[in-house]
Amino acid sequence: MNSNEIDKVLLGTVCLLSVIGLIAISSAGVVMSYNKFGYNHYFLSHQFFYGFLPGIVALFVLQKIDYRIFKKNMFFFLIVTVILLFVVFVPGLGLGLKGANRWISIAGISFQPSEFIKLTFILYIAVWFEKNKKDFSNLFMPFVVLIAIISIPLIMQPDVGTLSVIILTVVIMYFAYGAKIENIFLLGLGGLAGLYFLIKIAPYRMDRFMVFLHPEIDPQGIGYQINQALLAFGSGGFFGLGFGQSRQKFNYLPEPIGDSIFAIIGEEFGLLGISIIVILFLIFALRGFKIASSASDDFGKLVAIGITSLITFQAIMNMAAITSLLPLTGIPLPFISYGGSNLIVSLAAVGLLLSISRYSKAR
Repeated sequence: MNSNEIDKVLLGTVCLLSVIGLIAISSAGVVMSYNKFGYNHYFLSHQFFYGFLPGIVALFVLQKIDYRIFKKNMFFFLIVTVILLFVVFVPGLGLGLKGANRWISIAGISFQPSEFIKLTFILYIAVWFEKNKKDFSNLFMPFVVLIAIISIPLIMQPDVGTLSVIILTVVIMYFAYGAKIENIFLLGLGGLAGLYFLIKIAPYRMDRFMVFLHPEIDPQGIGYQINQALLAFGSGGFFGLGFGQSRQKFNYLPEPIGDSIFAIIGEEFGLLGISIIVILFLIFALRGFKIASSASDDFGKLVAIGITSLITFQAIMNMAAITSLLPLTGIPLPFISYGGSNLIVSLAAVGLLLSISRYSKAR
């Protein structure tokens, strides 16, 4: 099959989002960097060298490779990443932080296996659906079992935010490939039952839901983060306070370089700045689904739908949570929030999207 040019609009959009992320971290992380390391730009340099650079290399390598080679051995890669989800609990290898066991640390370098399971699970599901196309109507229970298998270690860590994004993504893939409406309905009921169970075993999740309904309650306790985030947005107005002028990053707003970075951007660049980010993610979604519609095979179509949905869902959930439109979830903002593993996986996933666009039917 002859190859086309890659989707340059998608590439430009992602590069712009990544640069915005580095700029945002350079401001939002100054106080934390100095307090922890005595150096203003520790988090910026760490994100650049351990996230952005390897991620960009992965993107440009993967966009050159024919994505169909990933049809082979995906079960092996899935097993490896599932095993890594359990390795986080191994003393000496697993790294715990704030009551969560989500990282593996080897020779001073840490990474988050839950970020990698996002991509390997999407690829495996795409291979599995295409392989069983003729028997697709009988895949409902095996599909549920596969979701349950990856759910166990993610709930144990706990990383329910990541799990929710993965489930939403693969259910969209399932629906797009022709799942029966009644099966989607059953999955929805199962999701609600699972949410009830997760709230019962960890009541703090109900606290997050109550804060979502009533942001004014306990502003110095469970409502602290969302109230500080809303203050940041309110302070920014339309044009913002200006780059580097955020007040909330001075130890007021929790996670200013992570889950809350969208609020810092809103404070410094105002409604105009966050609107640009929303538009960029909208462009990303439109280009991603366009690539899916012109993919040359079912595997490419499913992978493109999966990757586009995964990154779009994360963006929507982060921005909606920090603006009090959804309960807080702890999901990072793709390409922008601090976190090397997330940035590497996101850029690598975009590399696969670009590969699919390269080998697609004429656009």
